[in-house]
Amino acid sequence: MANGWARDGAVQEQIDDTVSDAVKEARLRLLSGKGADYCDDCGERIAEARRKALPASRTCIGCQTLRDAEGRPSGFNRRGSKDSQLR
Repeated sequence: MANGWARDGAVQEQIDDTVSDAVKEARLRLLSGKGADYCDDCGERIAEARRKALPASRTCIGCQTLRDAEGRPSGFNRRGSKDSQLR
């Protein structure tokens, strides 16, 4: 299905690229190496269940939740603005 001046399949390619980028970013954030017994941020002991589930974890659940909430934007808008599409 054509979408304006885009060639067939362009929309699906954008979706595939977006998913691929998200997977790559998630893999980069995976922890590796030796984990810690105590949280790097607050110093509290990391729960045994968390250390078993994520052996490389270095933060407790509370501190990791705060880190995740800070997050960062993906930084790339594949669709662009409507103004740029009209030019």
